[in-house]
Amino acid sequence: MTNRVSTRAAAPRWRPLARPAPVALLLALAGLLAAGCSGGSPSEHPAAAGAVTAAPAALSPTPTPSPTATASPTGTASPTATPSPTQAPSGTTVPLTSDVTSRLDAAIGRVLTEASVPGVIVDVATPQGEYLKAFGVSERVPGTAMVTGLNMRIGSVTKTFTVTGVLRLVDQGKVGLDDPVGKYLAGVPNGEQITLRQLAGMRSGLFSYTKDEDFVRAFQADPQRPFTPDQLTAYAFRHPVNFPPGTEFEYSNTNTVLLGQVIEKVDGRPLGDFLKKEVFEPADLGRTVFPTDNAFPQPHARGYTNQTADGTIQDATDWNPSWGWAAGAAISDRADMKKWAKVLATGSLLKPQTQAQRLEPQPSTAPGTSYGLGIFDNHGWIGHNGSLPGYQAVVVYLPSAQASLVVLLNTDVAYRGSEPSTLFAKAITEIVSPANVYDLPATPSQSDEPSGSESGSGSPSPKVSSSVTPPGQPA
Repeated sequence: MTNRVSTRAAAPRWRPLARPAPVALLLALAGLLAAGCSGGSPSEHPAAAGAVTAAPAALSPTPTPSPTATASPTGTASPTATPSPTQAPSGTTVPLTSDVTSRLDAAIGRVLTEASVPGVIVDVATPQGEYLKAFGVSERVPGTAMVTGLNMRIGSVTKTFTVTGVLRLVDQGKVGLDDPVGKYLAGVPNGEQITLRQLAGMRSGLFSYTKDEDFVRAFQADPQRPFTPDQLTAYAFRHPVNFPPGTEFEYSNTNTVLLGQVIEKVDGRPLGDFLKKEVFEPADLGRTVFPTDNAFPQPHARGYTNQTADGTIQDATDWNPSWGWAAGAAISDRADMKKWAKVLATGSLLKPQTQAQRLEPQPSTAPGTSYGLGIFDNHGWIGHNGSLPGYQAVVVYLPSAQASLVVLLNTDVAYRGSEPSTLFAKAITEIVSPANVYDLPATPSQSDEPSGSESGSGSPSPKVSSSVTPPGQPA
């Protein structure tokens, strides 16, 4: 049984951005490769509703905050000697001793301060024990301490639900993974060649609507505006396809929106109703919801973003996530995501042969990361990350160690090109699983440089953040 300790956290300093952002910001929605997924130019890479064009706040010299909620590890503790990779071979985790938990406290506090993150919830669970803590604040004013039980927007982790829904339909014999999307939906470019498998594996070649400048302008002009799935795909379909289906990997939110539409066409229920009955309830995710508007179950943290027309940091808590829909609109909490990490990686909702196909590794262009069907394997950690204006998440599982890692935070503002969720997950796994360190490369387009142009011409150019990174290319 774990012991819980409650302490007050020091609120991190938060500096607004002074410089304006480029005029045409490209919203990144969703998650996985927070840095780059295909072989295009930096501004052509996937978007996952992460920080897009403005620089993050500067380093803050504030002291390391203390956690607001704690669960100490259970089981037998070994001496406080610092574990090394030789003590924790690949596929294992180190014991959560008092020394390890102290190192985790320091590492998480350091990232929180350096990247100017308001607050973060961290849960590392192994068969031997659990590290559960919250750091920083859930709301900048009046500086309310972050606690571990809050609801958060989870961005592209939503993709794992949508693709699981499609795979449940496969197991029920209602669709085939190699069916062309044109069998179910009309008007999709290359729809007679693009398969459901290619949509789920990000190999369709379809342009991501979140990179369309008109979409970005419409969203930023009114973040409360509702979008329909047809409106979202219309932004994508007016662009030529980027490559023949199946020939390359490119993270595109359009793919998952189409899969959501396929579910509705085949099943006949609204996507949210389908996911509740076919995914959330079977997985015992009682706090996970798929909103159709900006409704946000209480209690929740407030989220802060710089995905604004002028690049300043604003409160995005009540922005309408309908533009993310099947690719990024879901809301959940730490406890549900801990359960989901294991269900997703082990495939307990699917037939074994279907889960095997889901996990079949395909190159993602991110070093050390392969992408299956709505799921990735990052240095042995299986799951997904997510990013939506104001929020980020990492939800992963290390099967050989039966260990899960959940990181939830209330900002998506990049720090030196890296998504803060990646910085936290990397710092944690360097300590807990030193032979399996979660990491996604920084995105060149998420630069700290006070310039409005990547070309040096002086005219602003769009920059995109996404959620998985290719070598030398942002995703």
